[in-house]
Amino acid sequence: MFVGVQLGQVMSTLDGTIVATALPTITDELGGFERVTWVVTAYVLGVVATMPLYGKVGDLYGRKKVLVAAIALFLVASVACGLAQTMDQLLVARFVQGLGGGGLGALAMAVLADVVPARELGRWLGYQGVLFAISSVAGPLVGGLFVDHLSWRWAFLINVPVGLVAMGIVVFGLRIPYRRVPHALDWPGSVLLAAALACLVLVATLGGNDLPWTSAGLVGLAVGMVVLVVLFVRRERRAPEPVLPLALLRDRVMRVCVGVNFASGLLLWCGIFFIPLFVQEVRGVSPTRAGFVLMPLMFGAAFGTLVAGRGVARAGQYRAWPRAGSVLMLAGVGLLATLGLDTPVVVVGAFALVLGTGVGFSMQPSLVAAQNSAPQRDLGTATSTALLFRSLGNVVGIPIFGGILNAGLGDGPLTPTAFADALPVVFLAAVPVAAVAVVVSFRLQERPLRTEVAFESSVAPPSLAPDG
Repeated sequence: MFVGVQLGQVMSTLDGTIVATALPTITDELGGFERVTWVVTAYVLGVVATMPLYGKVGDLYGRKKVLVAAIALFLVASVACGLAQTMDQLLVARFVQGLGGGGLGALAMAVLADVVPARELGRWLGYQGVLFAISSVAGPLVGGLFVDHLSWRWAFLINVPVGLVAMGIVVFGLRIPYRRVPHALDWPGSVLLAAALACLVLVATLGGNDLPWTSAGLVGLAVGMVVLVVLFVRRERRAPEPVLPLALLRDRVMRVCVGVNFASGLLLWCGIFFIPLFVQEVRGVSPTRAGFVLMPLMFGAAFGTLVAGRGVARAGQYRAWPRAGSVLMLAGVGLLATLGLDTPVVVVGAFALVLGTGVGFSMQPSLVAAQNSAPQRDLGTATSTALLFRSLGNVVGIPIFGGILNAGLGDGPLTPTAFADALPVVFLAAVPVAAVAVVVSFRLQERPLRTEVAFESSVAPPSLAPDG
């Protein structure tokens, strides 16, 4: 069961790291370098638009059925990405791919939390770290090989065989108890949230680049975002079952966990996106070698997840790991901010390793803390909420950092010297985020981890129908 539900998440990880390595080549063929960040942002926007709903839809119809549907949508959109002939076509396909990708992580985590007690969850998340390590190491290498020897289109088409295997395992091998939990899906809240995020992304992406910060269009988007946020909060206070339960955020542990996940997601994708760009544009390395440079970041994240997960399971305590991780994240982005024209590639990899290890120490233990702090009946919603904020870090960070990069490059020629001056500023802009993460992580409370699982502690009848 573990392998079946995690393989879909592995596919999503592969997709992200392969695409990051292939981005310079994609823009060379399709054009539109000024919109390169949208290749990532369009996907994540689709993810955050649907992720909050997947938990409740899984309660309604069974996580297995919904997971199969999410994988199928992801695969169809992957084919569309691979066949795209223009940047506009690619961006639309990436958004649809995100609509499916929103369920891959949320449902996998929710299934695991259903059947594994919080005290043991860290150990299983450590095992997930092993799978994450394999996919993270393979992703940049495979992406580089595709670009160098085949085509960037295989960065998306490779999802098809992987996804079909994942779907087969889930359909024929996944057997979990299923108890229908009636929910009122918060469609108005979902629409308001997606619209507010879309305005935020447009402001962050267009501001200072395509539109002046004081232009009527940009001010209108900013005002619209504020209005949508106000309407969203009002809706969530009234909704019978809000898409983003504000009550969950009243819990101090949950607030800290979503903050740490937001910062971790933002800093991880800052590294995934801009480190390959630096070594390709400044150091002139091939896409394959750029994949090797990205490997320390992903290996550090996977190694940190594995070590922290086993540490939480062994000691029954989680608080120390996000604290140590946030300090390492701060050190990592601080070191990356010192990169220059003559920085050796191996040094870039070493700095990336520090950042990745910090992310691994922070992400999963904070997710365990969030799941442990929520009532069992809200387990899926708490999982989706924490992962939503992790993805929001990407949604907010990539456009803002991309805007900083474009502002630094200006209208001059895109020379290695120009990138060497502009890219360190991007990492410098991430330093305050990491510093805030340090402060927030030290406010995390330690609570005893639950030793029972959701189905054992449930008041439901002992005979539960298998999900599929």
